Amino acid sequence: MNSPEIKAFIRENSHLFWYTPEDKKEEISPEYLVETILNYGDIVAIKKLFAYYGVKKVSEIFFDSINMSNRRKGNFHELTINYFTLFFKRYAFRNF
Repeated sequence: MNSPEIKAFIRENSHLFWYTPEDKKEEISPEYLVETILNYGDIVAIKKLFAYYGVKKVSEIFFDSINMSNRRKGNFHELTINYFTLFFKRYAFRNF
């Protein structure tokens, strides 16, 4: 269950989840939220995502997703994977 802040954040970025039915948007998983915001969100949305979840948590979700399977990794753009791999290795203070 998403917190009221996360639900408001999803509503603010509703246009990024255009293929998700309106009645299901507020119930999306953190994995799906991170994937969509990192792939398609602007810098304001990415900063808010970090504010709500924290850089470490977002990095954990990101790396878990890309390491889970090639299919899940394929959900991220190649440039997104490259950029955020470098970003998280520098700023999330986690050894990967």
